[in-house]
Amino acid sequence: MPLQRSDLSQDVLAQFAQGTVIPAHPLALDAQRRFDRQRQRALTRYYVDAGAGGLAVGVHTTQFNIREHGLYETVLRAAIEDQQAWTSRPMIMIAGLCGNTAQACAEAGTAVGLGYHAGLLSLAALASASEDELIAHCEAVSREIPIIGFYLQTAVGGPVLSSAFWRRFASIPNALAIKVAPFNRYRTIDVVRGVVDARAEERVFLYTGNDDHIVLDLALPFTTMRDGQPVTVRFRGGLLGHWSVWTASAVKQLARIKTALAANGGQLDPELLALDSRVTDCNSAFFDVANNFQGCIAGCHEVLRRQGLLRGTWCLDPGETLGPGQSEQIDRVYALHGDLSDDAFVRDNLARWLA
Repeated sequence: MPLQRSDLSQDVLAQFAQGTVIPAHPLALDAQRRFDRQRQRALTRYYVDAGAGGLAVGVHTTQFNIREHGLYETVLRAAIEDQQAWTSRPMIMIAGLCGNTAQACAEAGTAVGLGYHAGLLSLAALASASEDELIAHCEAVSREIPIIGFYLQTAVGGPVLSSAFWRRFASIPNALAIKVAPFNRYRTIDVVRGVVDARAEERVFLYTGNDDHIVLDLALPFTTMRDGQPVTVRFRGGLLGHWSVWTASAVKQLARIKTALAANGGQLDPELLALDSRVTDCNSAFFDVANNFQGCIAGCHEVLRRQGLLRGTWCLDPGETLGPGQSEQIDRVYALHGDLSDDAFVRDNLARWLA
């Protein structure tokens, strides 16, 4: 049966509205590039115990080509079964949806059948479509599952989307949120303008996917004008590939930002604001910015491998590897920003997660 926003539990909706950490779940493979069920389970347990409020599965960090390998339903099923077996607290379970309308609707049906709450809708496969065609696609998928818009950066296949597009998207009744990830401040503001113009700022939740400005997106207000008056909105939380690593620290960082905003009337101290550049520096290594994001998935795998959560950095595509010099860049940020890691947390719990 199709799933509507009104079908979601109040606990899930409240978690989404309050803002939380949602890691993009990686795919664990063995040396033969086969699905590693034990390590996949360990990753899910890690995110739960780190305090994540949800999981995004079947998304870019999970590797879009799980579909060609017949792993889409397998991986989604594993994540929700392992999450439910490991904790009784409510978590937001988000399924990645991609492809043409028929494919995305079929994936939405699979996700609903497994118990997922929303679909993160990639438009990369429709990059050459008109705005009307894109909105029709979003509306069709929204009839199956609450949708989360995805402004994917152009470097990894996302189309440029106007403020008018986001106004129309935010007007879709079953639109739940938008992951804003163009890695571009102008385009980020286009999303804000679109949501405000749709008068949807209290209904459609903004989540940052801008791995290059995580802390500032979460800390700063975004103000635009409507009917001659300023309207201010904030990002509620983040849905990030970057948060697939050092997740326990990400949870603490978001809590620190929320506490500071509540205690100081929205004013943040310079030390907290300066954290943005440190986190971005780490992301530059993990996402292989020096090589135009060539190793963005393998880089996250490398951090998880160093912690013992993964056995290797293998991806489904043998050509998807660490970029030239990326390992040395990860060494560098570990040396400079190791206090931002959660290595001790992983070390203390790894055996339990692998059991």
